[in-house]
Amino acid sequence: MSSEYPASYYAATARGVVARPPLTGAIDADVCVVGGGYTGLAAALHLAQRGYDVVVLEAHRAGWGASGRNGGHVGVGQRRGATELVKMFGLARARELWGLGRDAAELVKSLVREHAIDCNLSPRQMVAAAKPSHMEEMAAEIELLNGQFGYADIGMLSRTELEEQLASPVFHGGCLDTGASHLHPLNYCLGLAAAAEKAGAKIFEQSEVVAMDGADPATLSTIKGNVTARFVVLGCNGYLGALEPRLAGRIMPINNFVVATEPLGDLAAGLIRNRACVHDTRFVVNYFRLSADNRLIFGGGENYSRRFPSDIAAFVRPYLLRIFPQLEPAAIEYAWGGTLAITLNRLPCIGRLPPNVFYAQGYSGHGVPMATLAGQLIAEALAGSAERFDLMAGIPQPKFPGGTLLRYPGLVLGMLYYALRDRF
Repeated sequence: MSSEYPASYYAATARGVVARPPLTGAIDADVCVVGGGYTGLAAALHLAQRGYDVVVLEAHRAGWGASGRNGGHVGVGQRRGATELVKMFGLARARELWGLGRDAAELVKSLVREHAIDCNLSPRQMVAAAKPSHMEEMAAEIELLNGQFGYADIGMLSRTELEEQLASPVFHGGCLDTGASHLHPLNYCLGLAAAAEKAGAKIFEQSEVVAMDGADPATLSTIKGNVTARFVVLGCNGYLGALEPRLAGRIMPINNFVVATEPLGDLAAGLIRNRACVHDTRFVVNYFRLSADNRLIFGGGENYSRRFPSDIAAFVRPYLLRIFPQLEPAAIEYAWGGTLAITLNRLPCIGRLPPNVFYAQGYSGHGVPMATLAGQLIAEALAGSAERFDLMAGIPQPKFPGGTLLRYPGLVLGMLYYALRDRF
């Protein structure tokens, strides 16, 4: 285990980094949270605010994983669009589920305000259509959102209107969502950690959980100590490993890669004129935004092995230049990767296991808002108010074919198929 954060633009510009001690000895708690990312820290914050004695065990550092390395987009809704949700669940339930996704985006904003988290929270998101047919699908989605779902903050952009905001020749139009936002993800996570500690939670870093029994109360063991707790919250996501075999087959860890250019100076102002975060409609999505110091932060490409490419900058650069060929002369100063978890249906896997375990995982690229909300929902359910939690927990979550050993070959074949569809 590394005691430092992986090298990235976010680690280089982190604010509020605090070195916390590892757990030593035996302690008791009402709740033991495993994982110091958005899920675990949001759960710890809301539980501590309710008066629970909360201990967080993080294997590395708070925000070390995907919570500190992602694109920083705070989209509204679920990872699946409203149209897809209606097909999956019917209109009434789709509206409830999408509404929780709207709550998630608003929760992030309210936590940033309430706890004065210094994370460069900025408004607006654009979605750029990679194919002409995607414009038709987008128009139908927005009509549904504006009408049946009562969401008026999103509207279409013609190709000309998009090009007025985005200096790229490759898209066919898109949409603008003024209710969405973006932020510095590691600083947001560090802010959640500070807020949780202020509320009374105890956070131990360098404290990987190596064993967890199924007793009530449960005992969770690290190399140097153990916690006995009435309840357990698992917020491990792509780093769950073999800790809880009952959950492992419902998620697939995959790797995604991000770069940050050198500061672009005056060029940045014309690149994304409204400074929205942007993602496209490809299956293997490209996503990008401007940093506070006018770098382009660009995510593109993924792989499905246990290793990162040897040269991440070279791996991502072709994706970047396909969208912004004018950045050919720009240097890439930071390049990093991270592991996230996807589910088979691309909706979060949230629930509880007997006798006393709550879990949330598998955000499928929509983790900044949904993981934050998941932590709040777990706190509500643990405290006895489970209506919103049960709505998410009621989403069927099939296991990947082949279980944990054979799921990767099927995933790779499926991803290659959709990657080819992106190209043609």
